[in-house]
This record gives sequence, structure tokens and C-alpha cells, in this order.
Amino acid sequence: MTDKNIDKAKGRAKEAAGALSGNKRLKNEGRADQAKGSVKNAADKVTGKK
Repeated sequence: MTDKNIDKAKGRAKEAAGALSGNKRLKNEGRADQAKGSVKNAADKVTGKK
């Protein structure tokens, strides 16, 4: 699994855990991790990496 996919998966898990526990900080961290994975994916597309 690539680094960008790991960030997205970790983000989804954190966001879900935050939503279930009512922890807004954890939920927001999850969203940030997902965004980081999306940015890496977009950068790879621009540079032509897979």
C-alpha cells in the first residue's frame, strides 16, 4: 500500500473513531489525514508517478 493510501485509510479510521466517541479533535485529525493523502495523490498525478 502506498503512503498516500495509508494516509487516507488512517484518516478514515480516525474520523470514524472520532465520530463514534464524540471526539471532535480526533474526527478533524482524520479529515486532515485524508486530505493529506489526496494532496499526495494529486501531486503524483502532476509529476507522473504511480
